[in-house]
Amino acid sequence: MKKQLIILTTLSTCIFLSACNDNNDSGSYVSSPSIPENNIQNPVVRMDAYTSTDMSLVANESLLMTYKMLGINNKEVQATALVFTPKGVPPVGGWPIVAWAHGTTGVADKCAPSRTAINDYIKGMIAQLLVKGYVVVAPDYEGLGEPSGQELHPFLNVKSEAFSITDAVVAARNYLGGKVNNKWVTVGHSQGGQAALGAAQYASRAKLDYKGTVAVAPASNLDLILTLGEASVANQPVTTQIPVYASLDTFTALITAGLRNPNPDFKYTQVFKDPTAQIAEKYAETECSGGIGNAFADSMELYAQSTGSLNGYGRNQDNFLNVPVVKNFTSKDGQPLTVKVTSPITIYQGSNDTTVPRIATNTLVGSAQEKGTVIQYITDDDNPVKWDHGTAYVSNIPNIVQNVGTMLSK
Repeated sequence: MKKQLIILTTLSTCIFLSACNDNNDSGSYVSSPSIPENNIQNPVVRMDAYTSTDMSLVANESLLMTYKMLGINNKEVQATALVFTPKGVPPVGGWPIVAWAHGTTGVADKCAPSRTAINDYIKGMIAQLLVKGYVVVAPDYEGLGEPSGQELHPFLNVKSEAFSITDAVVAARNYLGGKVNNKWVTVGHSQGGQAALGAAQYASRAKLDYKGTVAVAPASNLDLILTLGEASVANQPVTTQIPVYASLDTFTALITAGLRNPNPDFKYTQVFKDPTAQIAEKYAETECSGGIGNAFADSMELYAQSTGSLNGYGRNQDNFLNVPVVKNFTSKDGQPLTVKVTSPITIYQGSNDTTVPRIATNTLVGSAQEKGTVIQYITDDDNPVKWDHGTAYVSNIPNIVQNVGTMLSK
């Protein structure tokens, strides 16, 4: 059976704040006592040439930056990011910065986007941003590709993702000096959409002029995504169940792996039954998302071939979503827009998205609006062709670039 991992497929794998509201009313820097300012000295550790993708037609420099950031455990760690600068001479005052936040790849170092070629869609968007005169900074996120090789990526932890972005922007600006100005925005898809919303929530850390966020199909309401995924194939044939279950289990395994960064004693057996627990423990921290999903699918296929169904196959522990460390993560640490944000936010969401179901994003937007956050919510309601997880991004790249321009012009 050809495996199509529905829940976790993203393009990236194939691909603020006022003192009282924790957001930034004007877009310019306002200190927030609940968010530590980035006062890291000499934030750039090294700059290397990035050659995996040829951007020479539109980029003056293509660099792999190793930089210092504040990690999830409140300690300074090193992380990596790509930095692309436009062709030509910077304008008076310098170029603004666009941070690109990538979708799910995994938690292992080899899954860092900077270690592979950029896919054509993302390359095309970055090219358009460079032509418009924006520097593009694309962080790998904390723990992905970091030099020590010892830190697990805290998968879907909003604060970790946000600090990965803010601190990468600060480091890039430190390197580029007068070539850039203080204005910046964040764009992200899937996990990156969640990260982009986190950047809005924690933008004051950068002490720069944050102008807004564009998030496409952002991950949120993680327990709802898992529950809806299970229900969607509960009574379906095994050939339909296996790819969905494999994707759900990959998603859950990566969450578990990420939770093991701040909680090293947390075990896969607290979340999974065997044989899923054994597979997760073997692959979640060493393979990328596609390989993990294939391992889950292969195991289920062998079981189904011998029994005719998946009845009795060990997957999730009963009520694992209520395990305290998991519950805290799905309700708090992994949930974006938990406070009011007043910098501009645009969210795109498709109706045919099976990775981040529209109901999850509807719930996110509704909850944020109740807190006073204003969101431009763009769906495919008036579009005869409905968007899935990928096309919500691909179909809207020109609009996203336009959104960025509008935000940066203010």
